[in-house]
Amino acid sequence: MAAFTNLGDLIPRARDLAKTAIIDLGGEGGPRKFSFAQIDAMANAVARALVGRGLERGDRVAILSLNRAEYLTAYYGIVRAGLVAVPVNFKFPRETIHFILRDAGAKLIFCDAPRAADCPDDMTRVVFGAEFDAFLDPGPFAAVVPEPNEPAMFLYTSGSTGTPKGVVLSHQSHIWVVETRLAAGLDRHRYLIAAPLYHMNALALAKLACAAHATIVLLPQFSARAYIEAIGRYRCTWLTAVPPMIAMMLRERDLLTRTDLSSVAFVRMGSAPVSSSLMAALREALPQAAVTNAYGTTEAGPVVFGPHPRGLAQPELSVGYPHPKVSLRLVDGEDRDAGQGVLEMKCPALMLGYHNRPAPTSPSAASGGGEGGPFTADGYYITGDVFRRDADGFYYFVGRTDDMFVSGGENIYPADVERMLERHPDIAQAAVVPIDDEIKWQKPVAFVIRKPGRTLSEDDVKQYALAHAPAYQHPRFVWFVDELPLASTNKLDRVALRRMAQQRVSRARRST
Repeated sequence: MAAFTNLGDLIPRARDLAKTAIIDLGGEGGPRKFSFAQIDAMANAVARALVGRGLERGDRVAILSLNRAEYLTAYYGIVRAGLVAVPVNFKFPRETIHFILRDAGAKLIFCDAPRAADCPDDMTRVVFGAEFDAFLDPGPFAAVVPEPNEPAMFLYTSGSTGTPKGVVLSHQSHIWVVETRLAAGLDRHRYLIAAPLYHMNALALAKLACAAHATIVLLPQFSARAYIEAIGRYRCTWLTAVPPMIAMMLRERDLLTRTDLSSVAFVRMGSAPVSSSLMAALREALPQAAVTNAYGTTEAGPVVFGPHPRGLAQPELSVGYPHPKVSLRLVDGEDRDAGQGVLEMKCPALMLGYHNRPAPTSPSAASGGGEGGPFTADGYYITGDVFRRDADGFYYFVGRTDDMFVSGGENIYPADVERMLERHPDIAQAAVVPIDDEIKWQKPVAFVIRKPGRTLSEDDVKQYALAHAPAYQHPRFVWFVDELPLASTNKLDRVALRRMAQQRVSRARRST
């Protein structure tokens, strides 16, 4: 297998370049097909045009758009030219988008037409469509050979609880990710990508598919019905999604029943906790598919866990056994080999640091705090995620330290409580957040989606929680809803849920 040198130059040119690389379900027209030869030529044309405009090595170029083929060709062209790609979350408020573009120092912005108005007036933009086509400079281009630790991209964190930070990732770090995940036979797959390309989950899979000479079916953004229809129409074999996306898909029962989903061979879920009820429902809908519960971070990449070295089957809710090229430890206070604690990790995919922030080796970073980056003095990345490890060495996600709250002196991880509630036979999905309390400081409340056709009362949920978990974890209020708000990464929007909870409690108190 040939080694790659530039993260934007992943096309295996010894393979059939006439093969379809992308089936694009976005753009301004109907479905469009692009061969590997076309993607390669467009990426070269982007690189030539950027260099021709005077952009210099290391300059940043942003992308602000729904998913589409031009998004990926722009990304590849930027990186081939030795420039730094900055995919931007278009779901952010305009003020936050402007902050990211200025923080990154973007010299040019590629965008789709609906996002053009979100670009600052004093920044150069190129709109996908006729303007982008005219921008291209067709012809050959020799991809830049990057220096060690030369940045290839900035991925900005979600910023749901503060100002977004630009995670600086090198060519070598994510070439390692691609080459580590490559395996024989991947070229037979059709990968369905609906998660946004500004997110690690989707972008990393797109690059893997490119290097594997596989076909991507690319949705502009996720909607449950479009997702299901794409599986049936284009015979997708590999799905990757965050659990809320899968939960929304499974609620479309009529369409699922009418659609042939037999092509799906593999489902990879990650970026958020997975419940046993969701796993069971997914296996019922896709009985022929292998389902994997995965884990990864923007700062350290998607390669963290893998199969057990003794061939033991991965427990359903486990994220796996540590990958042999990744060093992990669980830290609980002074105990750096705990059975449960905050996950710290080392691997070749670690970020270089945060753009425009103190170096990751700063004292504040070494202690795990401050703006310098969550690194220890000995170079481990502090994930902020709490895991437990079983006797066989399998790891299980417990919750985010950021999400944890204290009720009456007891630490509560919302994901723990949610998984417990979702074991109830009548509950499809649950979300737990804290509300303020004068006595307990904070206490848990729950938003619950019932399974179709099921009846369930607030007291039923409370009694179930009291019977299956410590009393301090039971939700003091339960509200039944048809859907849960999602953040820009399609994970639960816990900030919005906390706001909704406080408003409901306030209204209830005013009415009594």
